[in-house]
Amino acid sequence: MMTKLDPAIHELASGPNYGVLATLMPDGRPQTSVVWVDSDGQHLLVNTEVHRQKFQNVSRDDRVSVVVWDREEPDREGEVRGRVVDRLTGPDAREHIDRVSRKYTGSDYGIPIKSERVILRIEPDHQVPPVRTA
Repeated sequence: MMTKLDPAIHELASGPNYGVLATLMPDGRPQTSVVWVDSDGQHLLVNTEVHRQKFQNVSRDDRVSVVVWDREEPDREGEVRGRVVDRLTGPDAREHIDRVSRKYTGSDYGIPIKSERVILRIEPDHQVPPVRTA
């Protein structure tokens, strides 16, 4: 049964707020990455490249955790624990990274792409709505 994304987490992910994505290495150790996040209203979205460790990890084990914090109030954060339920490549992933880059930087994505862009669609299993942590 799909859990709907908490509206306050959707709001955080829709703004220029950073996230930390935790994935699992082959030996079970966690691997974390600071990421740009987005939301389609039901899922968190993270755009990466297929050669990166985080993509390799979720291709093997789809369980993830994402913490998104408010850039205006950095001690206010929300968490989603869930699974990567879809991986979208091609022109849609390329357009998405430009759109997300404009949200964070004001311009299209300017870093050369080394492999292929991919959108990780994360479905929540457990959520902690934004709270102050300090």
